[in-house]
Amino acid sequence: MTFELTKHAREVLDERQIPIEWVERTMISPELRLPDPDDPDIERRFLRIPEFEGRVLRVAVNNKVVPELVISVFFDRNMRNKL
Repeated sequence: MTFELTKHAREVLDERQIPIEWVERTMISPELRLPDPDDPDIERRFLRIPEFEGRVLRVAVNNKVVPELVISVFFDRNMRNKL
């Protein structure tokens, strides 16, 4: 899958030491996809990361552009027990 990262997304990955492989897995095979409530062009993708104690990675992506554009990446505590 081809996608690009915004400057913000690249900075967050570096600061939080989130491997790009986890983002790739979330982009390709999310356990859950939800529309962003504030922006119809943004989709939120969620995936549990077993290597990180099952925490849920949330990737916000603009899926209306080609290639898709990752806007932000973080571990979503609110989703931990929902997947």
